[in-house]
Amino acid sequence: MDHGRNELLPRAFFDRPATQVAPELLGCVFWSASPAGRVAVRLVEVEAYEGEADPASHAFRGQTARNAVMFGPPGHAYVYFTYGMHFCVNLVCGPDGRPSAVLLRAGQVIEGAALAAERRPGGHRDRDLARGPGRLCQALGIDRGLDGTDVCAPGSPLGIGPAPDPPAAAEIRAGPRVGITRAADWPLRFWLDGDAYVSAYKGNGVVTGRRTSAG
Repeated sequence: MDHGRNELLPRAFFDRPATQVAPELLGCVFWSASPAGRVAVRLVEVEAYEGEADPASHAFRGQTARNAVMFGPPGHAYVYFTYGMHFCVNLVCGPDGRPSAVLLRAGQVIEGAALAAERRPGGHRDRDLARGPGRLCQALGIDRGLDGTDVCAPGSPLGIGPAPDPPAAAEIRAGPRVGITRAADWPLRFWLDGDAYVSAYKGNGVVTGRRTSAG
């Protein structure tokens, strides 16, 4: 099946606050392409970070060599290494010079499952291949070498297309962010309610924040 292989979200989609972009990314198809092949995921969980206004954002204390991509134009991938263990990928939002981004937390592998499993050895279940931000990057072969990649450009090694089957507003939940100590209670994590590919978290079964619209 062709999961929007040649269709890309326009840069204008990302030229808005991360809090607006994040819920609308649910159901979208994010992919990586390399000489080894292509892996694509249906996004089911994301988190918004509001830049210099957000104590949990890497951009909170200003621009550094590490976070410079966040201060650039929208529609680019910001990739960082964390806990000395894994990579995480974010999509930069907002106008050039005003950093904000959406962390891609979890997805369902819908193309290239064999390659994703090869990158994640150990007999993982299909639903665990990209269930969590570190796993998602591992399954898609994303590392710091892809930091700054333009996901809106044709032929780019990373890309994102619209949701083949956009979720209804009633399917989207919002609640506290995960794995941070500052502003963790801000309801800026968005996920598809009841989806098996959302990362394991005790707040997923209850509406801990607000219900939000994908439109």
